[in-house]
Amino acid sequence: MVELSPIHKKFILHWGEMGIRWGINRTVAQVHALLYLSPKSLDAEEIAQTLGVARSNVSSSLRELQGWGIVRVTHILGDRRDHFESLKDVWEMFRIILEERKRREIDPTIRMLNECLKEIEKENSSDTYTRERIEAMIDFTSTMTMIYDKAKLTPRGTLKALALFQGSLNMIPKALGKKKGK
Repeated sequence: MVELSPIHKKFILHWGEMGIRWGINRTVAQVHALLYLSPKSLDAEEIAQTLGVARSNVSSSLRELQGWGIVRVTHILGDRRDHFESLKDVWEMFRIILEERKRREIDPTIRMLNECLKEIEKENSSDTYTRERIEAMIDFTSTMTMIYDKAKLTPRGTLKALALFQGSLNMIPKALGKKKGK
């Protein structure tokens, strides 16, 4: 069992709550948080004991995290058990999670929207309002996908610099003495 500090506990509990808000099982998120904070790889039994959850729950959580590509199996000389570690690079983790969410959520939505548009055209529907709404959503999701595709090819340092630059842009109105909304 891993000894958790109050900060570790706070982070793990919060990560579990955030996981729920993102549509991820609480235990999956907590296992990820524990592995992210752990300086060494952990076996499934250590994870189960540390978090106080069933071993079977840890196993299914680890499979899901491995499926996402943010946790991997490692081995320790002389120990036959599988050990697990999380990616430590938050930028790479963000890219992987974004790619996986796009694949699981956005891509099927784009396919469904295109199917709806084809059905409207096939039926020669006079429902122009629905057609316009669907076309607007297709335009939005296509544009966001294009931005994402360009961002995923952008080197991490450039992305970080762009994020910092965006923050400095927000300071311009303040520097010019302008109030928000004016």
